[in-house]
Amino acid sequence: MTEILMKVDFEDGETGGRYVLRTVDGEAVSTFSKAGDRIVIIDHTEVDDDVRGLGYGQMLIEQIVADMRKQSKKIVPLCPFAASQFRKHPEWADALN
Repeated sequence: MTEILMKVDFEDGETGGRYVLRTVDGEAVSTFSKAGDRIVIIDHTEVDDDVRGLGYGQMLIEQIVADMRKQSKKIVPLCPFAASQFRKHPEWADALN
């Protein structure tokens, strides 16, 4: 059995940040901008070709939703991938702005 090594890093800046999921085969990145103190805008999600289709993009969006819920923040999914994930997961509606 092959073990997949993966790590999610969170990088936060004054006006935005990103979540990066790194594996031994590639990475997935989701970036966001801040719109005030209570709203984040997911503006881009990208997954390396070698790890595309493995669910890593969805994992990033799930992590963002969980983190923003904990911080009582709302999300605007401007990124087409993030928007499609929100349509597939109506249970995330409480996190939407």
